Amino acid sequence: MLSTPSFSSPTGSQPPQLFTGVAVFLLAAIALVVPSGYSLGALLLVLAGLVLIALRRVPILTRQDGAIIAVLLAYAAITMLEAWLDGQGGKGYDKPSRFILAIPALFWVLRYPPNLAFLWSGIAVGAISAGTWAGWQKLFEGVDRAQGHTHVIQFGNLSMLLGVLCLAGLGWAVVQRQRNVWVVFMMLGAMGGILGSLFSGSRGGWVGFPIVLMVLYRAYGTGLSPKLKVAAVVAVLIAGVAVYAVPQLGVQSRVHQAFNDINLYISGENRSTSLGSRFEMWRGATLLIQEKPLIGWGSNGYEQAMAALGEEGIIEQEAASYGHAHNEFIDAFAKRGLIGLFVLLALYIIPMRLFARQLGADNLAIRSIATAGVLLSVTYIDFGLSQAFLTHNSGVMMYTFLLASFWGIYANLTREASHTKFQS
Repeated sequence: MLSTPSFSSPTGSQPPQLFTGVAVFLLAAIALVVPSGYSLGALLLVLAGLVLIALRRVPILTRQDGAIIAVLLAYAAITMLEAWLDGQGGKGYDKPSRFILAIPALFWVLRYPPNLAFLWSGIAVGAISAGTWAGWQKLFEGVDRAQGHTHVIQFGNLSMLLGVLCLAGLGWAVVQRQRNVWVVFMMLGAMGGILGSLFSGSRGGWVGFPIVLMVLYRAYGTGLSPKLKVAAVVAVLIAGVAVYAVPQLGVQSRVHQAFNDINLYISGENRSTSLGSRFEMWRGATLLIQEKPLIGWGSNGYEQAMAALGEEGIIEQEAASYGHAHNEFIDAFAKRGLIGLFVLLALYIIPMRLFARQLGADNLAIRSIATAGVLLSVTYIDFGLSQAFLTHNSGVMMYTFLLASFWGIYANLTREASHTKFQS
C-alpha cells in the first residue's frame, strides 16, 4: 500500500535522513578520485529504495514525479530494445539498467530527504578533490592531460559539472548560519571543479560555460545592483583572460590545437586530428541516418556500417574505428532512430523544464536545487555535443543518481513550501 509523503524539511536528523545524507555526500565527494567512486552512494540509495518497495512504503507520486520516472524508464526501454534487436547480449542491458535502478533511489530520497549540508558539502568536496588531483598530475607529475579513474573527457567534464553545481549552491550557502564559511567552501569547490576541467584539457566542457552563466544569472543575477552586475562581468572576463594566458593550465595550447585541426580539415591536409576525426564521424553517422532514419542501425550495425564507409574511403579509417559518433545526439539518432533521439531529448529537457519553474523562488534553498537541476541537464547537453557521454558508466551514474537526488529534495522542498503557504 502506498503511503502519503512527509512534508518534513530536508534538514532532519532522523536515522533514515542521515543515511540519505551520507549516501548523497558520497555520490559526489568520491566520484572522481576513487575508482568507480560514483557507484557507492548510488548503491546505498538503490538498496534503501528496494527495501521501501519490499515494505510497500513507496511515497505517493505526483504527476511531476511521474514525469521524471517516465523519462528514466523511456530511455532504459529504448536502449534495451536496441540491445535486444541488435543482439548485444547481456552487456547491452548493463547501462540501461542504471536508469531503472535510479527509480528506487528516487523513492528513498522522496521519502527521506537529507539535510542539504550533506548534498552541498559532498559536491564541494568532490570538486575540490578533483581539481587538486588534476593540478598535481598536471603541474607535478607532468602529464599532458590530467584524468582520474575514468576517461579523460569524462573526468574533465564531470569535474566541470561539480564546479558549476557549487555555484548553484551559493544561494543556499548565503542563508546559512555560518554563511561566510559556506560561501568560501562553495567558491573553493567551484574553482576546484573548473580547474579540474581545465587541467584535463577537455574542451567540450568549456563550450557551454556561457550558457551556464546565463542560467546562474537567471537564478541569482536579476536581483543584483547594476554595480555588482558590472563587477561580475568584469571578474568573469578577467578570469577568462587569465585562464587563457597561463600556459601551465594548457588552455591556450588546446584552443590553438582546435583551430589548427579545423584548418587542416578544411584544407583536406589532415582529417584524422582530434576534431577532424569527430567531423568525419559526424559525417559518416549522418550518411547512416539518411539510410535508416526511423529505427536506426543499433550499436553493432553502426560499427559495421561505419567500418564499411571507412573501407570504401567515404570517411577516414581513423573515424570509422570508433564505436560511437562522439556526439550524444547524432549517436542516438544513428543507432536508435528518431524515437531514440526524441527520448534522449526528453531525458534532458523534461527535468530541466520542471526544475526551471523555481529558478526565481523566494526560498533560496529551493532556488539552489532548481538551479542545480537545470544545470545538470544544460551541462550534459553541452558535454553531449562532442562526446557520447551516456556510453560511459560515469556519465550514466552521475546523471541518473544526481537527478534522483536533486528531484527528491526539490519535490520535498516545494511541497513543504506549498503546504506551509496553504496552512498560513
